[in-house]
Amino acid sequence: MITSNQNILSFIPQRPPFVMVDEIIHSDETCTRSKFMVKADNIFIEGGYLKEPGLVENIAQTSAARAGYNAQTENQPVRVGYIGAIRNLTITGFPKIYDEIITEITIENQIFDVLLISGKVSCGDRILARCDMKIFIQNQ
Repeated sequence: MITSNQNILSFIPQRPPFVMVDEIIHSDETCTRSKFMVKADNIFIEGGYLKEPGLVENIAQTSAARAGYNAQTENQPVRVGYIGAIRNLTITGFPKIYDEIITEITIENQIFDVLLISGKVSCGDRILARCDMKIFIQNQ
């Protein structure tokens, strides 16, 4: 769906070196999947692995990329979102440098400008992280 880093930057407010999503590979009414290759210069690398903050930020940025993509599709401005809460965070592993991770977010509920999502990060056939997030969307 999105093929370059330049395009992904039009959907999210983050800028390098804080970009944790390379590409949206699927998006429908309730689910979005993104792809990200862990790079050596990532600010959340520790001991050769992408650590907890990077995994959580990757889930949040997948949600932001979805919102930005949908906004641009509807000729609307891209709005900024903020993590309001993280619940049920489970981390069972960490991707290493040059691993490609796939992140899936599912929209559980949206009430006005508050989005409730569940997210999971996988590397190959291993689920590395899961959580629920409450995201507040800023009005223009």
